[in-house]
Amino acid sequence: MVTKRIIPCLDVFQGKTVKGINFINLKEIGNPVEMGQYYSNEGADELVYLDISATQEGRKTFVSLVKQVADKLKIPFTVGGGISTLQDAAILLDSGADKVSINSSALSNPSIIEKIASLYGSQFVVVAIDAKLEDGIWRVKSRGGTKESGYELFEWASQAQERGAGEILFTSINHDGTKKGFALDALAKLNSILSIPVIASGGAGTMEHFKEVFENGHVSAALAASVFHNKEILIRDLKNYLISNKIEVRI
Repeated sequence: MVTKRIIPCLDVFQGKTVKGINFINLKEIGNPVEMGQYYSNEGADELVYLDISATQEGRKTFVSLVKQVADKLKIPFTVGGGISTLQDAAILLDSGADKVSINSSALSNPSIIEKIASLYGSQFVVVAIDAKLEDGIWRVKSRGGTKESGYELFEWASQAQERGAGEILFTSINHDGTKKGFALDALAKLNSILSIPVIASGGAGTMEHFKEVFENGHVSAALAASVFHNKEILIRDLKNYLISNKIEVRI
C-alpha cells in the first residue's frame, strides 16, 4: 500500500511566511526556511511554498528563498504562484525546487504543462485546480478563484493529465477556510477517473477530516495551512491518529 502524504502549505510574500484573507491584511508568521525545517522535523512528507509577491523583485526574492530551502530541507517541496512561462518554471526547478505548481497559466496556455513535462518530466509538474460547485457543476476558476475559466473540473483535470501533469492539487472553493472537511465526493470522482495522484486541499479542520479524505476521498495526499500554522493540529499527533485508524503514513 502506498503511504499517504501530509503537506503543509506556506504563503510567501517578499521572503516572509504570511497569512491573510485573499492576500489582504497580511501578517508575518515566520521565516519560511525555519518553518520548513520545523515541519520537516515534525514529520511532514512534503511542503508547498506559494509566492504571492506580484512584482519582479518579489520573484527574485523567492528564487533566493528556494535556494535556501533546497539547501536546508531534506523533504521534497513544491513551489507555485505566478509561474507563467517555461523559463519561470526552469529558474525555480534549477534553484532546487522538487516540483512546480501551475494554475491560471495552465488554464490560459495549456501547452505550458507539456513544455515543462517534456523538459523535466511529469513528476515535476503539479497542476493546481481551484473549483466551485455551482448548480451541481464544479466550475474551474482562475486568478485566485475570481475569474471564470470555462472549464469543468473533471474535464480539465483529465486534460491536464493527458498533457503531462504528474499530480493534481484540487482546492474546493466551497470548502476552503470552513474547517468543516474536504470535498469528498469530488475528490473520490477525481481519483476514479485519473491515474495520477490527487492532493486534497480546502476544508481541513480536524484530524478526522484527514482520516475521511484518505478513506472516502481516496486521495494520495492532503494539504492544509492554518490548522498546522496555528498548531491546532500537530503533524506527529495527526500521523499517530491516522496509524491508529489503519491508514498508512510515513513516520
